[in-house]
Amino acid sequence: MTPGYELPLLLFGGFRTLIDRLHEELARQGHAEARPAHGFALQAIGAGGVTAAELGRRLGVSKQAAGKTVDRLVRLGYVERAASTEDGRAKVVRLTALGVDLLNRSAAIFDRLRGEWVAALGEEEVRSVEAALRRVVPAGLRVDAIGWLGTE
Repeated sequence: MTPGYELPLLLFGGFRTLIDRLHEELARQGHAEARPAHGFALQAIGAGGVTAAELGRRLGVSKQAAGKTVDRLVRLGYVERAASTEDGRAKVVRLTALGVDLLNRSAAIFDRLRGEWVAALGEEEVRSVEAALRRVVPAGLRVDAIGWLGTE
């Protein structure tokens, strides 16, 4: 019998392999400063933008930690701060064209990486793994890995 601890290690190993390969390719495509945490943050910001407080909630970190992440993403050119159209006192964090480019390139790279897994394992096996994970993983995208890992 396979020890229970191997499952999370294998899942994490697969995740880590995909993320590392993603960032190697992103660096070759001009996004050398992008880090995995940035991807989680950009996903949490989304197309509509968010306040720093909401970003903190979505990432599972403090408002201050979210603010530091936003500062870094602004310096890198992936997001911008703008006045809220609903509350003039509030600032909204929005993706820039460069941030959208990063997400679009990431999606295309993930498609290629999945294709590599299909080449190695076969389409049926990859679909089977994906279907099995969908049955046991709660629905909905969770981007709060930063807070969950405790790496504020």
